[in-house]
Amino acid sequence: AQFQGKKRYGEAVILGVLRLAAILTVITTIGIVFALLIPSLGFFREVPLTNFLFGDRWAPRFADDSFGVLPLISATAWTTAIALVVAVPLGLGAAVLLSEYAKPGVRKVLKPILEILAGVPTVVYGYFALTFVQATVFREWLNLETGAFSVLAAGVVMGVMIVPTIASISEDAMSAVPSALRQGSAALGANRMQTSIRVVFPAALSGIVAAIVLGVSRAIGETMIVALAAGNQARIVNNPLEQGQTMTGFIANAALGDSRVGSLEYDTLFAVGLLLFLITLLVNFISIRLVRKFREEY
Repeated sequence: AQFQGKKRYGEAVILGVLRLAAILTVITTIGIVFALLIPSLGFFREVPLTNFLFGDRWAPRFADDSFGVLPLISATAWTTAIALVVAVPLGLGAAVLLSEYAKPGVRKVLKPILEILAGVPTVVYGYFALTFVQATVFREWLNLETGAFSVLAAGVVMGVMIVPTIASISEDAMSAVPSALRQGSAALGANRMQTSIRVVFPAALSGIVAAIVLGVSRAIGETMIVALAAGNQARIVNNPLEQGQTMTGFIANAALGDSRVGSLEYDTLFAVGLLLFLITLLVNFISIRLVRKFREEY
């Protein structure tokens, strides 16, 4: 009885710590919302919301101030789409290899090596995109008609950065699929590739979708790679070889201290940050719906 009492006391302490962690997370999120919302309201008192959302010129530091955020959104969309084109095939391919083909000993070696990419500082990725991918690969080796910056270089390197995220979570989801499904598929005459694609992959689809959406969120919110490699000219990007300024790139450049606190130019940081927060929230909401739709319970 004494042992059970101590056990219950310890469980109560752990439960309290977990509740505190959950409450702090909610409070932090609410604090972020208020920190973005209050200056943004001051910004939208002077700039109409429609001009901000649908304007095609972003020039907050010029005499004829223009606050159309579409140029920043277009560059963000380009870099995110390119990153997904790179990361999804590589990440899912690595996940299938680790989950279905690699032996346990090989998996223990390959997975930590793959996850090392997630620990590389993003500023290193940014300089790699600028000095090697853009300057050497695109301009010297491939002779592409591009300048010193491009959203293509930023997107490709960003895709490499989020490969470990997609691969690791997808591999965990595939490894959680019961072996009985694989054995049943093999008993029906399917080879390992057919089993991986037609049995394991659909069964782990909810986890794979969650991994991809997490990669999307990571790509949308990435700062240093796009700030260094994508460029700082805010314009509508029609070609991936062009340079463009993303939403996070603008925030990074504008937050260097050149804007006077309380000015309209300073409040643009919070308006763009609030829009970025809402976009990320929308992506996460869609991901929750997709995960619930494709969830499989065993």
